[in-house]
Amino acid sequence: MIAYSFHPEAQAELEDAALFYESRMDGLGNTFANEVARVISLLRRFPDAGAPAGRASRRVLLDRFPYAVVYRHAPDAIEVIALAHQRRRPGYWRARR
Repeated sequence: MIAYSFHPEAQAELEDAALFYESRMDGLGNTFANEVARVISLLRRFPDAGAPAGRASRRVLLDRFPYAVVYRHAPDAIEVIALAHQRRRPGYWRARR
C-alpha cells in the first residue's frame, strides 16, 4: 500500500464533520470517521479507483454520508485535499495546493 496524507484543511473538514455527526447521535461521528478510513484504505490499494474530479484530482463518494474524499495521486502517495460535502460549494477545494 502507498502512503497517504491529509491537506490541513481536509483534516479540519474531517474533524468538523465527525463532530457534527456525533452531536446528532452517539457513535455516528465514529461511524463517519471509519467510513473515511475505509475509503482511504481502498485508495491506498487502488489509487486510480476514484472518478476524475478535475485535471489532477479524483474523488470517491462515501457510503451513507453525503461526502466525497477528493484526492491527488502522486507516484508514491495519496494526498487527500478535501472531504467535500456533495451539496455545498462545489469545487471550492480546487485552489488547494
